[in-house]
Amino acid sequence: MTKITPLFTKMPLHFHLSLLLLLNHAQSQTLPHDQEQAVLLKLKRYLENPPFLSHWNPSNSSHCSWPEITCTKGSITALAMVNTNITKPFPPFICDLQNLSKIDFQMNHLPGEFPKSLYNCSKLEYLDLSQNWFVGKIPDDIDRLSNLRFLILGANNFSGDIPASIWLLKELRSLQLFDCQFNGTLPAEIGNLTNLEILYIFNNNLIGEIPETIGDMLALEEVALYGNQLSGEIPSGFFTLKNLRLLFLYRNRLSGEIRMPAVVEALNLTILDLSQNLLTGNIPEDLGKLKNVTGFALQMNQLSGPIPESLARLPALVDFVVFSNKLSGTLPLDFGLYSRLETFQVASNSLTGRLPANLCYQGKLVGLTAYDNKLSGELPESLGNCASLRALRISNNEFSGNIPSLLWTSLNLTMFEINENKFTGELPQRLSTNLSLLSISHNQFSGRIPAGVSSSTNVVVFNASKNLFDGSIPQELTALPKLTKLLLDQNHLKGPLPSDIISWKSLVTLNLSQNQLSGQIPDEIGRLPVLSELDLSQNEFSGQIPSELGRLRATNLNLSSNQLTGRIPSEFENLVYGSSFLNNSGLCADTPVLNLTLCYSGSLRSTKRSSVSLVLIISLVVVASAFLCLLFLVIRAHKKRNKGFDTTWKLTSFQKLGFTESNILSGLTDRNIIGRGGYGTVYRVQINHQGDFVAVKKTWNNRKLEHKLEKAFLAEVEALSSIRHNNIVKLLCCISGESSWLLVYEYLENHSLDRWLHKKNGSSAMSGSVQHAVLDWPKRLQIALGAAHGLSYMHHDCVPLIVHRDVKSSNILLDSEFNAKIADFGLAKLLINPGELATMSAVAGSFGYIAPEYAQTTRVNEKIDVYSFGVVLLELTTGKEANYGDEYSSLAEWAWRHVQVGSSVEDVLDEEIKEPCYLEEMCCVFKLGLMCTATLPASRPSMKEVVQMLLRCSGPLVYGEKNLRGYYDVAPLLKDSNRESRLDIDNDS
Repeated sequence: MTKITPLFTKMPLHFHLSLLLLLNHAQSQTLPHDQEQAVLLKLKRYLENPPFLSHWNPSNSSHCSWPEITCTKGSITALAMVNTNITKPFPPFICDLQNLSKIDFQMNHLPGEFPKSLYNCSKLEYLDLSQNWFVGKIPDDIDRLSNLRFLILGANNFSGDIPASIWLLKELRSLQLFDCQFNGTLPAEIGNLTNLEILYIFNNNLIGEIPETIGDMLALEEVALYGNQLSGEIPSGFFTLKNLRLLFLYRNRLSGEIRMPAVVEALNLTILDLSQNLLTGNIPEDLGKLKNVTGFALQMNQLSGPIPESLARLPALVDFVVFSNKLSGTLPLDFGLYSRLETFQVASNSLTGRLPANLCYQGKLVGLTAYDNKLSGELPESLGNCASLRALRISNNEFSGNIPSLLWTSLNLTMFEINENKFTGELPQRLSTNLSLLSISHNQFSGRIPAGVSSSTNVVVFNASKNLFDGSIPQELTALPKLTKLLLDQNHLKGPLPSDIISWKSLVTLNLSQNQLSGQIPDEIGRLPVLSELDLSQNEFSGQIPSELGRLRATNLNLSSNQLTGRIPSEFENLVYGSSFLNNSGLCADTPVLNLTLCYSGSLRSTKRSSVSLVLIISLVVVASAFLCLLFLVIRAHKKRNKGFDTTWKLTSFQKLGFTESNILSGLTDRNIIGRGGYGTVYRVQINHQGDFVAVKKTWNNRKLEHKLEKAFLAEVEALSSIRHNNIVKLLCCISGESSWLLVYEYLENHSLDRWLHKKNGSSAMSGSVQHAVLDWPKRLQIALGAAHGLSYMHHDCVPLIVHRDVKSSNILLDSEFNAKIADFGLAKLLINPGELATMSAVAGSFGYIAPEYAQTTRVNEKIDVYSFGVVLLELTTGKEANYGDEYSSLAEWAWRHVQVGSSVEDVLDEEIKEPCYLEEMCCVFKLGLMCTATLPASRPSMKEVVQMLLRCSGPLVYGEKNLRGYYDVAPLLKDSNRESRLDIDNDS
């Protein structure tokens, strides 16, 4: 230092000043280590010391080792706080970290307008504020962030025009403004972004045409402009972009023909989705030059003419989807021969001729959908050798001949739908063991239904209506445990019903009408727990109608045109069943409402009254004597064994209780029954003199089912005992006995949602108002939000997370204020590793609510609950039941098809509550229901996202279709390696 100082003092003054300025500038560019740490600790205090920052402790380690921080040369250059539940406004002092080049605060709850304090981050290159709660416009001077390369602001409430200054950010590589409320147009100046690689502005409300200058953006790799109101023709310049890999323009109002440039240069294009537009004309032959295309989607347009031969020779083609157009001519025979085809969807066109023989040439074909065409001839034999095939849907064509023998037993086939053709032959002795849907109605199949049909133990729907089957209904059909719908009407079946139909625990619909079946209607039908549609009309059944039939919650009952005799069960003596018993000359009723002969009328009543009284007295004496004898035997057996049936009970409490097990046990009487389910009986039990009640679920006393019941019981106890949430039913205690178990819950006065929506008949313990009152829209929206909060808690806040597996309107209970509570956890599955799929040994759930991947693969994650909740949303908005639809579809499929054909959403809303002031909210919730019931699990939102979207639907900012978050569309774009595009959005494969 002594040598340097003299030299320094001899330097000119202007050199001294320059050196001091240079040192000062260097200090301003790099904050000392402790100053940067002070900013971080200030941020921690600003966020009120959240648990996720508990490790921000300077005494433990250097802040450069904290996972939210990235340092370069000892200085902070990146700050990431992703999905950490931040609710405070964006920290205004962040740019005190002067070397920040990357800020990532996505998936939080940041409120307010775009933070202009970011302008102080002079080195900022990467900014991700997506999936927050920002509002207002993007500032007109955002170009002050001149170094930005990545600008990601999607899934917020930004509105208005996209500012022109964004087109001045020439360094941009990625611009993502998806799922906001932007309107206005895309200006020609967009072509200035010549370095842009990613352009996502989907699910907004953009209007106008796509500018031709987009063809000047030579660096573009991925373009997603779907879900807007863009019109006009598709610029041919898209097909000149050499780097373009993904082009998503679906769900707009684009029109005209698909124009191709003279020289096609977009040879790297892998997915082309132009579906759900107004495109006309022929499919261009030049599309066959895109040799790298794997996904090709043109469905739901107005395209006409033949399918070009060149498309069948695309070597990389995996998904070919062109359903719902006006295409004609024959299918190119080369399809599948040169490509690894997995999805082939050509349904709802006017195609003729045969199916190509080589669709499964590479052994990859998963879904073949060709219904509603004019295709003919026999099915290719090669389909029988297609081991990968899971779904075959070719209904409503002119196919004929025999089904390839190996196709019936194809190992992975789960959906076999060939209705309304001219197929002949007999069913084989064995069927595929994985079939869940077997629908062969309106054909010319003959012979007996073979006993081997029981090999398809996973069948959920078996529809063989309108064929030529004869013989008896095989006893083996009762061995199908998952069967929910059995349709054998309009055949030539004879003989009695199988003797063990009590095995059909899941059966919802049974239609055996227009056959020659005979014998008595078995009592067991009345004990099927979920049967709601029963049609045995136009047969030769005789004898009395079993009194047990009155136990059915039948919404559709038809026993007309048989040879039945005797008295109608009293439960059916109302106008709802006015046409259920016609043309049975031997039937009578006690009231005239059914237009049947009165059982006792005029003098006949007076002449028989005395004899009836005598018979009644004698019967009572006999019954009383038998009861006394039985009681004596029971007491003697009790004394002999020195113990009785369930004499010892063990109570395990989870809450502070104001009752004992004796209070509960004394209330388990028939008059207190309020419901029955697959796992037991539910009672309403009064626990004190103040009139307080609890709900008690008692498992069935059936030794055969003991292990299964115990497993379900323990699952429910395990799931509920640790849960404390306002929207999940409160488990008070459990009581275990020697041969039965009791679960004691809080009692909810307004019972289950399905009783209100679908006017389900209640028990004597239930108020009659439930059966007649209309649930208005504000209450329905309140219920939807409450149930969503409960499921969100289960999926995101429980450790381990809980998958309910049986979400449905009957398992959503309502308190006196119509607050919703999720109930019935007997099917719950706890996932130890969140996000990890678990495989169940059997499918559980209810028809109409079961997610397609669950029914087909039994693979479980929380997205099966999202699907089921989506069905509940459709029930709330339409008023229809989950099994609504045609003979082989559900409410979800029916709703999707309604939207796909372009019909107005308002047409399907529940007329009982549809008022102009509620239309936007109802449409919003209906569309959210569609999102939740998307075919692909990855395409559905999480329950946390569902809650946010419901809040948006119900808040002051009512969102329409273009502003609902399209998470089912975002997934493939955010995961480059994920080929799960929304090509299956029609639920057809």
